[in-house]
Amino acid sequence: MAKGQVNAAFKAQLIIPEHRQLYEYWLLKAAGRPMPDKRDISPAHIPRLLPNISLIEVEMPGERYRVRLAGTRLRDVHDCETTGLYLDELDWGDKRDYWLAAYHRIAEEGKPAQGVVRGPRTQKEHLVQFWLKLPLTHGGDRVGMILCYDAFLPGSEVIETIEEKLAAAR
Repeated sequence: MAKGQVNAAFKAQLIIPEHRQLYEYWLLKAAGRPMPDKRDISPAHIPRLLPNISLIEVEMPGERYRVRLAGTRLRDVHDCETTGLYLDELDWGDKRDYWLAAYHRIAEEGKPAQGVVRGPRTQKEHLVQFWLKLPLTHGGDRVGMILCYDAFLPGSEVIETIEEKLAAAR
């Protein structure tokens, strides 16, 4: 499959409008390269997205990932400031292995990833997290950072939306 088709297929899976917006920005900044460099990304270009943005530094692929920047919405969900913490220090509850494996895969493969998980952390089981992780180089060709956008919706709202779409499709 050609690169443009892969990008279109990946974008088609993104149901959160902000995910599509950030992915399009990431593709623009990649300018035909496998991924953009961290220096290519400017918060001034995506100000509306910043509360849900995080930037994860890949210190040792497969082992250590540090939160370099975390928007205010992430602080609300984690009930603490996460900037400066390592991912393995966060309270993921039973989702710990899921998250560490996701970050490891993105760091190793250098490809965008997205997904949906219910209960992003302990005591937040009522939320559904729609996540997008986009690799960035950091002055080289390997993944040095991961640009993230995480949307959190109440589970009841997600179920209602799905039921409405199913009813409309009938």
